[in-house]
Amino acid sequence: MSTADPHADIERILITAAQIQQRVAELGAQISHDYQAHSDPLFVGVLKGCTMFLVELAVHVNIHIAIDFIAISSYGQSTESSGVVRLLKDLDTDIAGRHILIIEDIIDSGLTLAYLRSQLERRNPASLRICTLLNKPERRQADVPVDYIGFDIPNEFVVGYGLDYAERYRNLPYIGVLKPEVYTRPAH
Repeated sequence: MSTADPHADIERILITAAQIQQRVAELGAQISHDYQAHSDPLFVGVLKGCTMFLVELAVHVNIHIAIDFIAISSYGQSTESSGVVRLLKDLDTDIAGRHILIIEDIIDSGLTLAYLRSQLERRNPASLRICTLLNKPERRQADVPVDYIGFDIPNEFVVGYGLDYAERYRNLPYIGVLKPEVYTRPAH
């Protein structure tokens, strides 16, 4: 956070805005096809990182959908998951008997998502699938089935397109690797 320009803190662009737009359109088409026989599936966005991805994905889905949000945390202001999951905001919708698609920004260790998935399964949905924009397979610690993946990425700390570090960089239109000195410098 060396300057007022968030782009200056990016080491390199990993996935361009155009690549994101193309892949999100492809995912929207696939989800539309897969869910066409289901009435009004519920997209459950995991706040806050999913917002840009969920909105863009919804634009490319050509069936009726409902949207709700849940907020959980295991990071705080760290670059590593703490392993302790806290529910910050629960769903407003009863999901019993509904077809649920969890929308995530990134799956890293999978521990947070495994916790969320087990909590939602207890509410008896008709089906429960997972869609993530980014997947870090080499970091996986929990075996979580992922039905839709935007991009597999290497084990680097990324920001942009909804992903943040200390609540910054979410507004970047691409996925970029954050310069290590940004998140290793001592807090003032």
